[in-house]
Amino acid sequence: MTSPVPDSSSTIRRRLWVVAAFAIAMAWVESAVVFYLRRLVDRIEPYQPNPLPVAGDIGGAELVRELATMVMLGTVGWLAGRSGRARFGYFVAAFGLWDIFYYVFLVPMTGWPHSVLDWDILFLLPLPWWGPVLAPVMIAVLMIAGGVPLAFNDARDGTPLWPSRLVLGLSAVGVALALYVFMADAIRAVRHGESVQQVLPPSFNWPLFLVAWALMAAPAVTLLQQSRARRVLTKSA
Repeated sequence: MTSPVPDSSSTIRRRLWVVAAFAIAMAWVESAVVFYLRRLVDRIEPYQPNPLPVAGDIGGAELVRELATMVMLGTVGWLAGRSGRARFGYFVAAFGLWDIFYYVFLVPMTGWPHSVLDWDILFLLPLPWWGPVLAPVMIAVLMIAGGVPLAFNDARDGTPLWPSRLVLGLSAVGVALALYVFMADAIRAVRHGESVQQVLPPSFNWPLFLVAWALMAAPAVTLLQQSRARRVLTKSA
């Protein structure tokens, strides 16, 4: 059985544009769904008392929808890439674009967010994540910056790109810290036997988040450096 022929860089660029189109279109769908739900429960602006009102079976359906969204993004990454690393690259790049354009499209639909510092409920699993809009957008930028070079692992020129174990370990610590920052108030509510649906965080731990973001940036920086070095070698060959 022969291995697949590596792709040209131009082919990968075209695939990235197709994946980007999918992610942006999916962001519009996501924004529209959230608009409908928030209009239904009168929570266009999520940071207000009783931010997660229960409305019949909508809560359960919403949790499954969030999981389904991840499956869809993972699927397009799998279909676009030919190697495991490239597939992961397409996935995280699509995720980052989807997340950014989700907020871009919410503005004309709902008039919210008013600024990147407005609070949002970012995710619901395993507990509600809270944070200013700027925080997930900053992470999304890293995902695009790291995902695009990874997609070029399918290229026929050069060696595969991948961060070292140390860099991946630093990133894992950053992810854990960021998750804690997003869910800290919900975690405290659970410890005190309070309802997480009533939690309104009083402040965002920007210092800890910026540390987390810097650690999460390590793989993207490494991949961009590796990608630049590979381009230089290719041109000089």
